[in-house]
Amino acid sequence: MNGNADPRQEGEGTTRTRLDRGRGALGPALQLIHTGRAPTRAVLTSELGVTRATAGAVAAELEALGLIEVDAHPVAAAGSQGRPSHRLLVAEHGPVVLAAQVHVDGYRTALVGLGGRIVATAHSALEVEEDPAQLLSVAVEAGARLLRETGLRCVGAGLAVPFAVTEPDGVALNPLLLAWPAGAPVRDVFAECLRAAGIDGPVFVGNDMNLTALAEHRHAAGRGADQLLCVATGHQGVGGALVLDGRLHTGSSGLALEVGHLTVDLGGRPCHCGSRGCLDVETDPPAFLAALGREPGPEGSLLRQAEDLIRDGYAHDPAVREAVRSLIDRLGLGLAGLVNILNPDRIILGGLHRALLEADPERLHAVVARRSLWGQSGAVPLQSCTLPFNSLVGAGELAWQPVFDDPLAVLEG
Repeated sequence: MNGNADPRQEGEGTTRTRLDRGRGALGPALQLIHTGRAPTRAVLTSELGVTRATAGAVAAELEALGLIEVDAHPVAAAGSQGRPSHRLLVAEHGPVVLAAQVHVDGYRTALVGLGGRIVATAHSALEVEEDPAQLLSVAVEAGARLLRETGLRCVGAGLAVPFAVTEPDGVALNPLLLAWPAGAPVRDVFAECLRAAGIDGPVFVGNDMNLTALAEHRHAAGRGADQLLCVATGHQGVGGALVLDGRLHTGSSGLALEVGHLTVDLGGRPCHCGSRGCLDVETDPPAFLAALGREPGPEGSLLRQAEDLIRDGYAHDPAVREAVRSLIDRLGLGLAGLVNILNPDRIILGGLHRALLEADPERLHAVVARRSLWGQSGAVPLQSCTLPFNSLVGAGELAWQPVFDDPLAVLEG
């Protein structure tokens, strides 16, 4: 080697060698930062099992890609005697994904950044027609406007729907709560709407409850659980999802955990599926309003109406209290059956179920414990979902996954 070689070139070569060695760690490193498990370069080094130099090169490459920011001023952890370490933050103005959610009375669209951040959002109440393209085109155009307004780069798109879809092709199976036909190629229609709006990148579709569970597990109430069960009701109907060892359990073709069709009242209301007394129609907002003998109001979502009634009336209105207790007993029966089958280490509840839990946690815990084998031997923690727009964040998680798999291929390819 030439003794007069430029030392800067040697330094650059060393850095490049370190980066080449750690290139396969770019995706895992990004996901650690994204989920908050690597807040500093020192923690990243430990989590990846690489040298400090390699971790530094990986962080520098992710920063060069515009995905993260490395704090220029290292800080020491509280009470630590070790060397200060640089903080690792998701880039505030980095790339985003477009996430959309459709429900029985409209849509919501958002731009989702790394870290599960909702960067911008738009929504509207619309009558849902039989043609999926009618609603999806409007939702995508709303997302396109958000992209134009923010000037951010979009690297993919995800859609949350209130029914089961096949994996990976995204075909609708029994969209009972919407007017869409069974067998509708939802993913293909969504992709076509995106292309028409000039939005590129991978496209994904998932059940909204699965995506809620995924988002809560990575960023909020489900973080750290090994066997996480999520049950929730939104505007109408009940859904469930299971995260096992960090991964969604969706079954052989995406249809696992249709918990809404557990029977909790043999003489109950007719269900859309053809049975009676299903969790789907016994513990959702319409069921709560019916228990009170109230008709849905002319404005606002059924979920909001039910939540407002519980918040404003549970403490002093005997009718509201009785309706809450009735739904808690049915919900507890359904949860107890799921505990017996799945033995989760945590259950998180969303939508109206969250409001029921917060109104009378002792009663719901008691029903689950009394009705379940595992509940009697050791209480399963029941917690509220805490992440705003969790289904949208979950749809964003699907769209971010190709970046986690290979950041360079997506952003430079």
